[in-house]
Amino acid sequence: MQIKKPEPFTFEAGPRAVLLLHGFTGHSADVRMIGRYLETKGYTSHAPIYRGHGSTPEDLLTASPEDWWEDVQQAYEHLQNLGYKEIAVAGLSLGGVLGLKLANCYNVKALVTMCSPMFFDNRTQLTIGFEQFARQYKQLERKDEATIEREVRELLDKSKTLFTDMKHFTDDISKEIDMVYAPILIVQARKDAMINPLSANYIYDHIASYDKTLKWYEESGHAITFDKEKDKLHEDIYSFLEAQDWEQ
Repeated sequence: MQIKKPEPFTFEAGPRAVLLLHGFTGHSADVRMIGRYLETKGYTSHAPIYRGHGSTPEDLLTASPEDWWEDVQQAYEHLQNLGYKEIAVAGLSLGGVLGLKLANCYNVKALVTMCSPMFFDNRTQLTIGFEQFARQYKQLERKDEATIEREVRELLDKSKTLFTDMKHFTDDISKEIDMVYAPILIVQARKDAMINPLSANYIYDHIASYDKTLKWYEESGHAITFDKEKDKLHEDIYSFLEAQDWEQ
């Protein structure tokens, strides 16, 4: 069975732009509802898909965090090339980690992190998440159970190098956030079972930003952009963006 691959999106609606970044194993659908909501409020948004994502589990293992970092820089520059001079960034999970690095290297207008890890103490959870993704993908391919079990085991064996690279990448960024001064909204789901929720406190305590807010969402899990408090999340992001000193 052929599976239709997701695509990046750009919703142009006004002079203020927001770069939307998805999570690990995810793709642009992670942040599409935020993009559509912001579009109704006059904000332009763009969401890339990192290398290896939006495709097969095998493809995901061919990419690296450094590839994803290059992809995010290219996405930021894509908005600049379209003529947008002021660009905010909002990222889910891994997307928030990449957003923190972007805010350290570029003149980001404002930053929203959503359930973004700062400690790599979730190797077990990450492995479970990757296994679920791989298994679901192969079920969509309509493979038999024996084939699925064999291929998923092979993928898990091959994933160790990538997870080690992700640990080093996350550790390096966590040590650099004291050089990030962009205004920030730190979003964390209380029922997040994928990452250590104390990552949100770490970001709040260590980031150099003077304008910083930590918001907890009591009824949501890690995939907060799809969860029951998503409407509140949309409104909070919009209010945060509106509070910034935009030129236009």
